[in-house]
Amino acid sequence: MSEQPTNNSLRNFIIIWVGQLVSGIGSQMTGIALEIWAWQITGQATTLALVAFFGLLPSIIITPISGVIVDRYNRKLLMMLGDTVAVLATITLLFLYINNSLQIWHLYVAAAFVGTFSQVQYLAYSASVSLMIPKQHYTSASSLEFLSNHSAIIIAPALAGYFYQVIGLFGIWLIDISTFVIAISSILFLPIPQPVEIEEQHEDFWQNMGYGLRYLNVHKSLLLLLVINLLFLFAHDLGGSLYIPMILARTGDDTVVLGNLITAAGFGGVLGALIVNKWGGFKDKIKGILLGMIGVGLTKVVFGLGRTMWVWIPPQFLCSLSFTVSGSADNAIWLAKVAPHVQGRVFAARSLLLQLASAAGVLIAGPLSDQVFIPAFRQGGSMVGILGGIFGTGTAGGIAMLYVICSVCMTLVGIAGFSLPLLRNLEKIVPDHDAVAVTTK
Repeated sequence: MSEQPTNNSLRNFIIIWVGQLVSGIGSQMTGIALEIWAWQITGQATTLALVAFFGLLPSIIITPISGVIVDRYNRKLLMMLGDTVAVLATITLLFLYINNSLQIWHLYVAAAFVGTFSQVQYLAYSASVSLMIPKQHYTSASSLEFLSNHSAIIIAPALAGYFYQVIGLFGIWLIDISTFVIAISSILFLPIPQPVEIEEQHEDFWQNMGYGLRYLNVHKSLLLLLVINLLFLFAHDLGGSLYIPMILARTGDDTVVLGNLITAAGFGGVLGALIVNKWGGFKDKIKGILLGMIGVGLTKVVFGLGRTMWVWIPPQFLCSLSFTVSGSADNAIWLAKVAPHVQGRVFAARSLLLQLASAAGVLIAGPLSDQVFIPAFRQGGSMVGILGGIFGTGTAGGIAMLYVICSVCMTLVGIAGFSLPLLRNLEKIVPDHDAVAVTTK
């Protein structure tokens, strides 16, 4: 017989989630404070972009390897390792700062180290969820991830802005270090279930790196679900990278409006997570995913056509709510369908492809807007007379049109999903994974 998750395991999951929530808020506070510091030192937006780049690149590179690591080694230790590396990087930066030796390139190195180990930690955490909680709570547990992300969006910027003025970067770092202690303690003193060792896990390490892709190729419905998500995310992140420039161009660089919209997004995500957590989400999870995608696309269309804060806030709020409903259902399907002992490798393959789609969208957005759409909406441009009345003119008009095109594509992806029987019937085609014996370590 296999050991099944119990209500006690659910309690442990909540405790660990709270620890990660607190740590996430602390990390975001530090990230925002460092952005303020870097901007004050250099006055260059490229500097901030490079910090994000050096955090993302190692994550993409390490993903295939980290999936094998998560399926082979103790997931509890891997989760603690991620938090430990992050706090050591924070302490190192703090030491450099108090000795007046901190330089911009130190942030790049720290971001690379933290990004590498954070990916391993995230996969270890994700692959442990199905072993910690009963199956009926998968959707609710997935919604908690969105709840923590959006809570941090609301809380961290306000705290960082206030504390930066009161206690400075040094004080914020001390708060961040204390939150890491909470996160590590929540893991250290609680059992994290391990999947039963399967013989295939001891196959050649490098061959195992491709296991996740081979698994998806065999399970066509899951592969199709991933493809739909790739198309959606590509359009979402292409448009998302235009979000801040579009708002600033529309408002004359009014950061107050931008802050209000980010807050509205945070509240929408929090409400969506609370609703899903209480309600449990759609019984037909594929329906929840696709309707959520359509909701995100339609609200973004309205957002892209808007020109004032009071027009933007409602769709911004509803967009985050829809995204949470869709994402929670999607995560629940992967937890239910993929066996725990291979989740590390399969989730790594999924994460790698999603990161590549996101990176592609971000890389294309800048040149496409700067070289094609913005020129078309400048005075004398080819689109001014045709669509200028709808999107406006100049930089804002060009960006808005590309943003709306991306939003329409997201809507069409969701609609198209309903026409694909292999996707629509996924929950019937792919059975839930069999009960797996676990050993608690």
